[in-house]
Amino acid sequence: MVQPQQEYVRNKLLTMLPASDFAQIAEDLEQIDLPRGTMLAKVGKPIEHVYFLTSGIGSLVATTPQGHRAEAGIFGFDGYVPTTAIAEVETSSHDVGMQVAGDAYRMAYSRFRAAMDIKNFSKVVTRSIEAFSVQLSHTAVSNAVHDVNQRLARWLLMCHDRVLGNEIGLTHEFIGMMLAVRRPSVTNSLHTLEGNGFVKTQRGLITIRNRSALEEFARDAYGKPEAEYRRLMKDLF
Repeated sequence: MVQPQQEYVRNKLLTMLPASDFAQIAEDLEQIDLPRGTMLAKVGKPIEHVYFLTSGIGSLVATTPQGHRAEAGIFGFDGYVPTTAIAEVETSSHDVGMQVAGDAYRMAYSRFRAAMDIKNFSKVVTRSIEAFSVQLSHTAVSNAVHDVNQRLARWLLMCHDRVLGNEIGLTHEFIGMMLAVRRPSVTNSLHTLEGNGFVKTQRGLITIRNRSALEEFARDAYGKPEAEYRRLMKDLF
């Protein structure tokens, strides 16, 4: 297995590590492709690998005892999953899967746990977890206080943050799960955003046309977790 060179790695957590610390984990990183639909972890199942995405978008999905499902969090090249690995939890608490195809570096769970003894690595992933928890809490607030159109604007902005360019390959099914709403509500909300010139929609593809206007439309549904991520990950070393 060819060891990655840090200057070419696109995951934010791995790139911010001091070079000497990255060198200690480089041999444990395996680059893999992750097609849409790839499951990275399944609820109640052992965690075999920890993934540091370098492209694509994934979802952490919560499921009720009666089988109702909704996305609890979104991730891309800004973090790692499954997040529970940091707490020495060996089984996943959620389903974790890819919604937009990408690639990643993965580590065996045992090697990730061993790497937690590296002070700077531990610091980076711990800060990442705090930032992710802020995202999760704001998702709960947004679901409670914002209308569907603002929530959709928020999620599209979050997806846009994690892709290169302005095109996002999102299905209506995924959007419905993101918002915990039925497909007709997704269609109506997309029509609203498209009618305002914020986005262009095609089958399985959404193009961001006016990001600044989309942010203004989302109001306080978007921005706080993103600012907190920047604050937490700034000047770590």
